[in-house]
Amino acid sequence: MSDENSQPTDDAVDVSPDRSFDNVDLDDVVFEDEGDDQGLFDDLLSGEPIFENKEVLRPSYTPHELPHRKDQINNMATILVAALRGETPSNILIYGKTGTGKTASAKFVSKELESTSQKYDVPCNVEYINCEVTDTQYRVLAQLANKFIESNREWVSNRVEELDALREEAAADPTRLADTDFDSPEEVDARIEELEDDREEMESVPMTGWPTDRVYNTFFEAVDYEERVVVIMLDEIDKLVEKSGDDTLYNLSRMNSELENSRVSIIGISNDLKFTDFLDPRVKSSLGEEEIVFPPYDANQLRDILQHRAEVAFKADALSDDVIPLCAAFAAQEHGDARRALDLLRTAGELAERDQAEGVNEKHVRKAQEKIELDRVVEVVRTLPTQSKLVLFSIISLEKNGVHNVNTGEVYNIYKRLCEEIDADVLTQRRVTDLISELDMLGIVNAVVVSKGRYGRTKEISLSVPIDETEAVLMSDSRLGDIESVQPFVQARFDN
Repeated sequence: MSDENSQPTDDAVDVSPDRSFDNVDLDDVVFEDEGDDQGLFDDLLSGEPIFENKEVLRPSYTPHELPHRKDQINNMATILVAALRGETPSNILIYGKTGTGKTASAKFVSKELESTSQKYDVPCNVEYINCEVTDTQYRVLAQLANKFIESNREWVSNRVEELDALREEAAADPTRLADTDFDSPEEVDARIEELEDDREEMESVPMTGWPTDRVYNTFFEAVDYEERVVVIMLDEIDKLVEKSGDDTLYNLSRMNSELENSRVSIIGISNDLKFTDFLDPRVKSSLGEEEIVFPPYDANQLRDILQHRAEVAFKADALSDDVIPLCAAFAAQEHGDARRALDLLRTAGELAERDQAEGVNEKHVRKAQEKIELDRVVEVVRTLPTQSKLVLFSIISLEKNGVHNVNTGEVYNIYKRLCEEIDADVLTQRRVTDLISELDMLGIVNAVVVSKGRYGRTKEISLSVPIDETEAVLMSDSRLGDIESVQPFVQARFDN
C-alpha cells in the first residue's frame, strides 16, 4: 500500500509548479540540427561508387573465360573427358609460377566437367583442397572423407524417400514393382532398412584423434560407397609433400587397384617445378602421367586479362586510359603475375574510392604499388624466424646510426649483443652470413660480395625496404623481448 507522505523515488516525475517548461522552446531542444546529423559512414558513402563488382578482381574468382590459357584448358579437358565415359582419367601435374592461371584454369575445367556430368547423368565429383592450409596426410584424408560421407548421407536420404514413395504406390497397386529391382513390398522395406543402417554407420572423421589408417579406411569406404569417378585437385601440392612427405600421394595413387565401384584421379598444382625430385619413384611415375606447364604472362597478355575483368568490375568510364597498361607493366616485372596485376587494379580502385575521386588514374595505381609492396614486406618480415629477425634488426640498427654499406663483421657484433640481451642462442658468423643471403633472396636487403684485397672478402649490406615500417614489425614480435635497450650500446660504438 502506498504512502501518500513518502518521498518520491529517483524515477518519479517531478511536476511541482517551480519546474515549469513555459520558457523552454521544445523545437530547439528536440529537433535542433536534425537535418545536419552526419553518422560515421555518411561522408564515406556520399561519393559515387567506382566498382560494379569488386569480387571479379579477387584471386578466388573463377571467370567464365580465361584469356591466353586456351591451350592448357583444352589439354586438361582432353585428359579429363575420360571421366564422362566412366573411365579413369590420367593423373595430371600442373606447373607454373604464382599468378599464371593454374588454379583458375583447373577450377574452370572442373566446373565444366561437373556440369557436363550432370547433363549426361554420369556420376563425377571434383574435390578441391588447398594444401597450404590442409597440409598433413591426416587433414587431407579427413577433409575428403567428410565430404564424401556428407554426400553419401544425402544420397541415402534421397533414395529412402524414393523407396518410401514406391512402397506406398506398391501397396495400392502391386504391379507398380514390375519394372523395378524389387519383387515385393517386403524387399523394398528390407532395402530401406539396409540404407538406414548404412546412414547410421556413416561417422564423420574428427580433425584430430584417429589413427591415420582408420581415417584412410573411412575415406576409402566413403568414396567406394557408390559408383562414380572422383577427381581430387590438390593445390600447392608441394607444400603437402614438404610438410608430410609423399605418403598421402602414395595412398591416393594406389587406390584404384583396390576400389570396386569408384575411380580416383589426381590433379596436382605446384609453383615448384622440381618438387617431384623428392618423391618416391613409384609415386612419381604414377602421379606424373600428364604434365601441363603454365608459362608467365607478358605485359600484353596481362593487359587483356585486366581489360576483360575491368569491364565487369568497374562502372563505365571509371578507369583512365593509362591505368590498365600501367598495372600490366608493374605485374610483368613480377614474372608475369596476373594475381599481382588484379590486386594492383583492385587496390587502385579502393584508394580512388577513399579519395572520393570520380575515377581511377595513374596516381592511384602508383600509390597502390607502394601499398602492396609495403604489405608484402610486412608479411615477409613478420613470418621470419627469430634468428633472421635478429640479424635484420642488427642491420637496421647500424643503418639508423648512419652506417651505410654495412659489412658482415659489423652485423655480427651487433647480432651477438642482441642475442645476449634476449637470451637467445648465438649462431656462428658463417651461419649469420647464410641468413643475410636468405634476406637478400627475399628482397629485404641487398648484399654484395666485395674484395678487401689481402683482408679477404666481405658482404656489403644495405636495406631494400622502408626502415621505420620494418623496424615496427620487428618490435611487435614478443619473442624478441626488449631489444630497444641495445640501442644505447649501438650508439656508443659510433660516438666513440
